[in-house]
Amino acid sequence: MCGIVGIINKNQVPVQPDLLKMMGDTLHHRGPDDEGMYLDHKIGFFHKRLSIIDLATGQQPMTDGAYTLIFNGEIYNYLELRQELVQKGHVFKTHSDTEVILKMYREYGEQAISQLNGMFAFLLYDRNQQRVLAARDHFGIKPLYIFEDGEKMIFASEIKAIVAHPQVKAELAQESLNEYLTFQFILQEDTLFKGVRKLLPGHFLVIDLQDNTSRLQKYWEPNFKVDNHHSLEYFVYEIQRLLEDAVKIQLRSDVPLGTYLSGGMDSSIVSILASRHIPQGLKTFTGAFREGQAYDETPYAEVVAKVCQAEMFKIYPTETDFIDTLPKLIYHLDEPVVGPGLFPQYMVSKLAAENVKVILGGQGGDEIFGGYTRYVVAYLEQALKGAIHETNDEGEHLVSLQSILPNLPYLRQYIPMMREFWKKDAFGKMDLRYFHLIDRSESALEVYTQDFQQQFDRQAIFARFGKLFNHPDTRSYFNKMTHFDLFGSLPGLLQVEDRVSMAVSLESRVPLLDRRIVDLISTMPAAMKFKGGEMKYILKKAAKNILPPVIMERKDKMGFPVPLHLWAKNGAGVFFRDVLLSKTCRERGIFDPKKLENLIDNERAFGRTLWGALCVELWFRQFIDN
Repeated sequence: MCGIVGIINKNQVPVQPDLLKMMGDTLHHRGPDDEGMYLDHKIGFFHKRLSIIDLATGQQPMTDGAYTLIFNGEIYNYLELRQELVQKGHVFKTHSDTEVILKMYREYGEQAISQLNGMFAFLLYDRNQQRVLAARDHFGIKPLYIFEDGEKMIFASEIKAIVAHPQVKAELAQESLNEYLTFQFILQEDTLFKGVRKLLPGHFLVIDLQDNTSRLQKYWEPNFKVDNHHSLEYFVYEIQRLLEDAVKIQLRSDVPLGTYLSGGMDSSIVSILASRHIPQGLKTFTGAFREGQAYDETPYAEVVAKVCQAEMFKIYPTETDFIDTLPKLIYHLDEPVVGPGLFPQYMVSKLAAENVKVILGGQGGDEIFGGYTRYVVAYLEQALKGAIHETNDEGEHLVSLQSILPNLPYLRQYIPMMREFWKKDAFGKMDLRYFHLIDRSESALEVYTQDFQQQFDRQAIFARFGKLFNHPDTRSYFNKMTHFDLFGSLPGLLQVEDRVSMAVSLESRVPLLDRRIVDLISTMPAAMKFKGGEMKYILKKAAKNILPPVIMERKDKMGFPVPLHLWAKNGAGVFFRDVLLSKTCRERGIFDPKKLENLIDNERAFGRTLWGALCVELWFRQFIDN
């Protein structure tokens, strides 16, 4: 894994090497093993390398004739692509996947990108065509940010490298803050920094250096046109085959590797499949808290580690660790995103980095296979609506009231959420109802001033949400929900996955996010994927002979809860007050101090309001206050 920075000076001013290196040095944690620079007048590339494959000859920037590349990520099918290229007459000087990208571009041009199976963000300079190609992988596993004004374009793996440029000022994008308070992530290409955007997953950008124009193109998205021709048995077999192959090819590494193991279905599948290909023994890494069973899944993880015959490493973060770590995490994240689970995720990554250099995890399984409890809540409402009115919005009885009854025990821990959900707009349109399920703004805004709340435009946020949710090919409610989560919430989770691992110079891989798996699952009939409202129904069928029964039968998966409300009543409460009741925070003028004080004393179990306020204030201090 690596860090990249690129500058294109539209005004023809030569890129200054000292400036480029200074920006690149902010990414040292992403690539402490090596660094390199390429300059061609108004073009400048800088690369920080974490050496994983071809340790001896894979240095970057890498040049092949008229093409120069800087690349962050891994191409898992690089050996197969290399063999095809050799058969076409290409000669290789290294054994790296970086050179495979260069040769693929030489052979196929832009069409090469769609053939890559991996996680990647890269910049490729084509001197013959006088253009730069910027590309990002199918799901956005690896980050790539862009800043552009009339004089320059800047690309970087992290925003901190962009705002290190003396002519780029870190400023708040107010609309993005409103989205963060709503979802705890920001939709599509926007960021919390005014003028800084993401290159979207599944897209590439071509910059013409002669006239400074650019062209954005989507090269991939899931196909939701339903395949009604194949049987359940066919899909189960194909999922099994692809899961095994995805894990196998993502074990390609010239350095030691291990797996995250939470005790849930996704990380357990990855760990068990990986253990079959590691004869020297697998290392697994698990985190939990000592504040009680509600915060500890290690008994489940231990069952899986035993099946894997793995060496199991465990860590129990404390509130002192949280106090010491949170400001650092805000720096590494660039912008606050998702919930407090990122803290223990960082601590587990830190433990893993002391023992391996590459880690595999189960990220993406909930979005692909339908693993969120809110899907059951949504379909319970649909089933009630259909039973009462004798109607069916989807034109097929995907989930009936009778069929969903066995899956209702999953909702036992979500009764408070359901109370809020049923308060308004019951039996309304699908987009509005799902928006209510994921909208956190009502509780988040409670601690903000009236002036701040008056500028908050929920309708504008709902309109942006609707554009992503109401994809024209996603006719079933299930596909609409999973599509939104795949391209709405998953990028935030992947941002965390990238940053907490890169912060400790660890490469994190996510085998379930293999584009072949998503291409298969997206075409499956929704009734087959979510039979009777059962979460991950099709994955359970495919994993029946992989997972121990105790993992398959779980109805209490936690999602890494953090005892924040308990810590607020103990030593961490002093830290929370130092941050949120400080003179700096009061003078910022966006929070209501009395409500913050009440929140610190009374945050509910598993609540996120205190977490969100802490993250916003620390972000302002780190990046805006400087």
